Amino acid sequence: MSPHNSAAWEIHTFLTAIGVPYAIIGGTAVLHWGEPRFTQDIDLTVQSPLEDLAGFVRKIIQQFTPRLDNALEFALLNRVILVSASNGYPLDISLGLPGYEDVVMERGVGVELGPGKVVKICSAEDLIIHKAVAGRAQDVRDIEGIVYRQRGSLDADYIRKWLKEFSDVTGDSGLIELFERPWQVVAGKP
Repeated sequence: MSPHNSAAWEIHTFLTAIGVPYAIIGGTAVLHWGEPRFTQDIDLTVQSPLEDLAGFVRKIIQQFTPRLDNALEFALLNRVILVSASNGYPLDISLGLPGYEDVVMERGVGVELGPGKVVKICSAEDLIIHKAVAGRAQDVRDIEGIVYRQRGSLDADYIRKWLKEFSDVTGDSGLIELFERPWQVVAGKP
């Protein structure tokens, strides 16, 4: 198994053992839904407990090697835990909030890394939403690749609904356009 897949399996095994729902997002999910590209870490979102968040973060940084000296403080401030798997592969664990992140985990799909080793990644639609909110140049390219590869199966109404909500919250009216442009051009759909 590749170092990437070994790290994905390791975090899956740990989170499953402690009963924490998760979904892999970012470049790893792009490998499945979009155009393959190099990724140098595993990004995932977890259903973090609302009570004793510090205790939850401590569990993770005791099991995995922290990438920062002040890992606990950083995680509590930024809602992301930066650790490495036992093979040194970076893991970026976002601490999800109730609401949309719950939906992401419910809609997640299993992807087989090897015989009997299945991890959960976010849906193609949720990956587009995450990428639009992030909005970096690579994210825009990723959205285009996902729309191109998944054009026949995407739930455009679902994507539009959540991008509208995020647009309203952030005040960024361009979020929806990051999906609509490639959807109209590549998929040829209104």
